[in-house]
Amino acid sequence: MKKILLSAAMLFSILFGANAQVPQALEDGYKLVWHDEFEIPGRPNPANWTYEHGFVRNREWQWYQGENATITEDGILLITARKEDRPCPWYKEGSKDWKHNRERIECTSASVITRGLHEFLYGRFIIRARIPASCGSWPAIWMLGSKKKYGWPSCGEVDIMEYYPKNGVPSILANACWGNDKGGSVWDESVKPFTHFTDKDPLWATQFHIWRMDWDKDFIRIYLDDELLNEIDLSKTINGKHGNGDNPFHAPMYLLLNLAMGSTGGKVDMEAMPMRYEIDYVRVYQK
Repeated sequence: MKKILLSAAMLFSILFGANAQVPQALEDGYKLVWHDEFEIPGRPNPANWTYEHGFVRNREWQWYQGENATITEDGILLITARKEDRPCPWYKEGSKDWKHNRERIECTSASVITRGLHEFLYGRFIIRARIPASCGSWPAIWMLGSKKKYGWPSCGEVDIMEYYPKNGVPSILANACWGNDKGGSVWDESVKPFTHFTDKDPLWATQFHIWRMDWDKDFIRIYLDDELLNEIDLSKTINGKHGNGDNPFHAPMYLLLNLAMGSTGGKVDMEAMPMRYEIDYVRVYQK
């Protein structure tokens, strides 16, 4: 396919147009290496995505299952969180483990991931999405390190986007974390109150937006609609002894798109159920 070099104005038009041609190259030297435009209705492409299953982390309310991730007729990956009521197959009477002491599944959602299929070291990541900004929702675009010898947090985590209440205030976050000497986490965190966006546009939550991460050997920079949210200096992101003093952001990472419910997301607004998290495309460029 012929490579296309774009002006800033052309790039803006392409990125914000839902059905526009995918740019194969950007004017600052980045070339497209992987993408999913979610063009074929049905289940996500199994060559690109797999799923997390069950109760996974953070004592969240939802049970993850692949059935809650579908591609719509108009080319959108739709992750739906919906109320359910059915027996939990993981239930063990008397268990103190939160993953096994719930008798029933009350909510289902989906987490689609590229682990084992597509993992990346550096690049520009561009995701166009519309998030549910209701109480209790916890949508995310994030990455985890794929080094099998390290668990979290020494494997490294980058949160390109999270939405949840921070200190009781609905917020959009852009973070990275790594491990300390005691096996705990060190965070470089950016928190923007949701009103930072809705004061400028009261209809913000009804629209699609562009999240972007630029990642090289020196910095991770996270943007929302071209506004810089966080700049992470990778000279400081060194694991403690549990991570062998490695820098997790100098190793490949995989991508996750998920809609968690409850837990850090707060008390769920049942009137807002089912909740919809919509992703138009995911594009990865490298130099």
